[in-house]
Amino acid sequence: MQTVFHPANSRGAAEHGWLTSHHTFSFANYYNPERMGFGTLRVLNDDHVAAGRGFGKHPHDNMEIISIPLSGDLRHEDSMGNETIIKEGDIQAMSAGTGVAHSEMNANADKAVDFLQIWVYPKTRNIEPKYSQITLDSKDLDGQLKEIVAPVGTDAGVTVNQDAWFHLGNLKDGQTITYDVKKDGNGVYAFLLEGKATIAGKELNRRDGLGVWETDEFSIKAASDAKLLLMEIPMQLN
Repeated sequence: MQTVFHPANSRGAAEHGWLTSHHTFSFANYYNPERMGFGTLRVLNDDHVAAGRGFGKHPHDNMEIISIPLSGDLRHEDSMGNETIIKEGDIQAMSAGTGVAHSEMNANADKAVDFLQIWVYPKTRNIEPKYSQITLDSKDLDGQLKEIVAPVGTDAGVTVNQDAWFHLGNLKDGQTITYDVKKDGNGVYAFLLEGKATIAGKELNRRDGLGVWETDEFSIKAASDAKLLLMEIPMQLN
């Protein structure tokens, strides 16, 4: 088993007044040659967007883009004709493929929105762009890891053009579970949203990240009530 640990305070930080962002991997003005991603996971941004502000329409191509709101409401519009508001409990994914433009704006004029923006390199390039979204029942996260992202052709969670599986869960203090890697050659990036936990033998605190690979399974033990995101992705680009 191989691991790499990224403590929360080692992330890149950007402060734009209306946007506070923490970058686990190199992004925009934050560049660290040791932090260019983890396998096919390219971007993990932890964004705080001021009331009434956001990202105007901008283009993407050949990237799988997953958005996970943590609090507040995010208004999404894209060139595929989708117009929606995503909020805590929603999971959204876009396969940008040959090209798509979208905007992400705080839908509220009186409070901030917090969300994760995640980019994964695709399995196949230049596909037709695709959009998917689900709303979770918060009870489905209690005491377990709920599958929220899966490859195209499956029926669980939102789907992406990659052999990737994401899980989200709320674990109880002292609870221990085992994560079984779904595909040979995949690794898992664990991101601890809240609380404390020991993952693959490493102690993590709030917003710490841990990459795990070259193993079929690893254990997770919550050292307090903990909210956890696991992102299983191929370790090699196609």
